[in-house]
Amino acid sequence: MAFNSLSIENVLSTGPQMLMLREKHMQVLASNLANADTPDYKARDLDFKQVFQQLLGNNAVGLKQTQQSHLADNNPLFGAELRFRIPQQSSLDGNTVEGHIEQAKYAEAMVKYQNTLQSLSGDFKDLMSSLKGQ
Repeated sequence: MAFNSLSIENVLSTGPQMLMLREKHMQVLASNLANADTPDYKARDLDFKQVFQQLLGNNAVGLKQTQQSHLADNNPLFGAELRFRIPQQSSLDGNTVEGHIEQAKYAEAMVKYQNTLQSLSGDFKDLMSSLKGQ
């Protein structure tokens, strides 16, 4: 690889954006857990497949950017919308948060966040080795 073609963007690819997305996902799940006793609160989540396709530029759903602000890169959700989760068991007060499901999803999101962070750390180590010529 020629030195002038070496860039952080080439080496890191979508890693930093994926890390931000995973952080935002954990915030959404934490919000669901925090509102488990709030009447009429509706549990929300992200459609990761949609978000990841948009992140990679693979717009399989046929969306088209008609205005500059649509699907903007500075959107922490990368153009994704939060969707309401359909509960397995409805509550009498209208709250759709199911604590055991939210806790499991949060634990899964934490593991994925840590994996993404480790992968990104490895990318930085590879970049540093390349720069040092080792």
